[in-house]
Amino acid sequence: MNVKSLLMVSTLVVLGYGATAACGGEKAKVDRAAAEKIALARVPGGEIKEGELETEHGKLVWSFDITQKSSRDVIEVQVDATTGEVVAVETETPEDEAKEANDDKDKK
Repeated sequence: MNVKSLLMVSTLVVLGYGATAACGGEKAKVDRAAAEKIALARVPGGEIKEGELETEHGKLVWSFDITQKSSRDVIEVQVDATTGEVVAVETETPEDEAKEANDDKDKK
């Protein structure tokens, strides 16, 4: 198998199983595309800046940072990866984002 084929297979494995491995073996029943639609319905005119599958307060959730052209704030929407229910919506200012980035940098 050549390097290109190996990379393609590795990518497919990560896309297919990475979410399960990253969250202690628990598997999302709601896929990312469906969760994105649910999250965007909460933020009219929004655009997803980034998203990830993570465990928050013991629940497997899709967490999305959503921006709007009309604001510098970021709306974080968390969608339960098992039920598709929105479990949290928080507004983060640019100052909040900078503090979070700095805290993350200090943890590394």
